[in-house]
Amino acid sequence: MIKKRPRTAREVAAFTLFSMTEDGAWSDGALHHYLQRAELSLRDRALATRLAYGVVQNELLCDWYLRQFSKLRLSKIAPRVRICLRLGIYQLILSDRIPAHAAVDETVALIRHYGHANDRAVGFANGILRAVAQAVADNTLPRLNCPDKESFYSLRYSHPEWLVRRLTAQYGQKETEKLLETNNQIAPVSIRVNQLRIQPQEALVRLVADGFAVRQHPLIPSILLAESGDIAAHSLFTQGAVTIQDTASAICVEVLDPQPNTFVLDCCAAPGGKTFYIAERMDNCGTLISCDIYAHKLEKIQQGADRLGLSIVQPTLQDAAQYRPEWQGRADFVLCDVPCSGMGIIRKKPEIRYKNADELENLPQIQQNILENCARYVRPGGTLVYSTCTILQAENQAVVHAFLQNHPNFEAVPIAHPIFGQADDGMVTLLPSVHNTDGFFFAKLRRIS
Repeated sequence: MIKKRPRTAREVAAFTLFSMTEDGAWSDGALHHYLQRAELSLRDRALATRLAYGVVQNELLCDWYLRQFSKLRLSKIAPRVRICLRLGIYQLILSDRIPAHAAVDETVALIRHYGHANDRAVGFANGILRAVAQAVADNTLPRLNCPDKESFYSLRYSHPEWLVRRLTAQYGQKETEKLLETNNQIAPVSIRVNQLRIQPQEALVRLVADGFAVRQHPLIPSILLAESGDIAAHSLFTQGAVTIQDTASAICVEVLDPQPNTFVLDCCAAPGGKTFYIAERMDNCGTLISCDIYAHKLEKIQQGADRLGLSIVQPTLQDAAQYRPEWQGRADFVLCDVPCSGMGIIRKKPEIRYKNADELENLPQIQQNILENCARYVRPGGTLVYSTCTILQAENQAVVHAFLQNHPNFEAVPIAHPIFGQADDGMVTLLPSVHNTDGFFFAKLRRIS
């Protein structure tokens, strides 16, 4: 992380992007870190957020334009200079509210002060940005020239071509374009009300009275939606009356439908959002074991449970792929939210899209192993929900179909919900472009013998 305190919105954005490249930081964590250190107005905080996410969301497109105006190959441009040039190109081409002179001058200043660049490199960058600004003014920007729709979508919406082609094969071109476009938009903040402590209408009234732009979710009473604002700093959050949880994650728990005074296993629980909602729907009565393989994540689960007043949560160090004999056939409800590619949460972590396809090849086998093991804990008549935050069928339907084929003692359970309607095969994929949630998959199964 850069130790210097950022002074401007563009410095916050640049420092965020530098940290992602140099330290492997996640965009949301790095941005939050530098926003906390900077003393910015609300308007400038919004600008910093828009610039940082905008560059990540449009990296492939920014690089394409950079290639059109640079005489050097991108690999020959110093990393920080290249990052700043993306930032400048994003402002000049993809943001219509920033004056060209400000975009050019401020980007050149970033390169001069933080780009590890000599005068020649600064001059090179200045020349590129002025040429881009002139092309925008003259309406002479080069047009995207692609051999087919998939390669055009890949460039236009900055998603790797392998991912675009896989999504098109699953959902068709029209739905895929909607999905890619939605992935580059800002997701609403989903606030779930802890109804053991407060009713949704009261929470809504208090947040609105304190200046938050919050509205009731049209279909889910326990969810409030906010466009922005630091909900975690509000007293309702610190006192455990509300928590941040995406609508898709909450729906997953509603599909599981855990009951009070039962034995429940959340097998891959961190960071704990679904565990907390499970405990609330159990009326904080019964046994709820919340597992993860990292001790520091269990500490955060415990802190969250304490904040929300959920005494039944038992954080437990456990690898979900490793058998725990004392749980064999005991659980009334098992949630198996497995590690996945994360391709459903691109709106919130835009850099996830740039994963190499090879990184995902082993995931279905890992997921299958976890599902196979956790199914052993379900009692006859008990419920098993398999879920991911990806929308790729190889990690979702394919895993569940293979499991059901090998386990005739389990059956799919038809499910219904106001968000997605009826699913007779017990499997649902939520899409940001359709349901305005994270991309998410869940399947509801029952052990019949």
